[in-house]
Amino acid sequence: MTSRIRIAAAPISWGVCEVPGWGRVLDAGTVLGEMAELGVRATELGPPGYLPRDPAELRALLGGFGLDLVGGFLAVALHENPGAALAEAEESAKLFAACGGDMLVLAAATGLDGYDDRPKLSETEWATLIETSGEIREIAARHGLRTVLHPHVGTHAETEEEVERFLADSELPLCLDTGHLLIGGTDPVALAKRYPERIGHLHLKDVRGELAEDVRAGRLPYAEAVGKGLYVPLGDGDVDIEAMVRFVDEAGYDGWYVLEQDTALSEGSPEDLPKRDVTRSLAHLDGIVSRLPAAR
Repeated sequence: MTSRIRIAAAPISWGVCEVPGWGRVLDAGTVLGEMAELGVRATELGPPGYLPRDPAELRALLGGFGLDLVGGFLAVALHENPGAALAEAEESAKLFAACGGDMLVLAAATGLDGYDDRPKLSETEWATLIETSGEIREIAARHGLRTVLHPHVGTHAETEEEVERFLADSELPLCLDTGHLLIGGTDPVALAKRYPERIGHLHLKDVRGELAEDVRAGRLPYAEAVGKGLYVPLGDGDVDIEAMVRFVDEAGYDGWYVLEQDTALSEGSPEDLPKRDVTRSLAHLDGIVSRLPAAR
């Protein structure tokens, strides 16, 4: 696997998700072991409770598989009960930092389970969301971490209008998640070109455009669409992954390229399905990197 860019993985590519009833969850040893077998050398943490929350235990577990910690995803309701959100951020930032991570990936959760319902925010709630996200950035910085806002389906930063409004109202950089942006109606490459200085982190996903349109139009719930194969290995969908990688490389991005292919495993899913899909994504990404201009 190429060393030109820093590639990481995430447990969601193996079907490990924070949403109740998402699907069959593979054990951590299987997931981390397959990451290591594929040559991946770092991972995001995954949902709270999947991997140990004790720093010494987590360091030992990851180290046993030769994996570094990138950081982790934190989906909290930023628009209500800021105290609770800040407490969760403090706990997560402390853990990430203690285990060598440097990235807190923040999502503006609705406070509801799952990502299918999205109540509209008032102006006051939006202002609270912006203020709370800034306070979380300060908490993370005290632990030596950077914070990015992750536009995400089923959160309060999903649509292009919401992403643009967040960029105007907040100083936080973004996690450019190519799949979630496209599903929400944003061209991820065009967004990167409009705001190259706001590229803080990168999640590489590919999606089937027709299912993305069904989710965007409200014809298909998000979780159901994932079960129908919304996410596919890099190169098999309708996201221009090569254009994204080329642009961020030219723009001087030197952060992680996190492979995240949201997967929901049913009881009948082959256990090696995630490993096969990640293998194909890695091969596609290697091909793209091999065609990049000479190193900067």
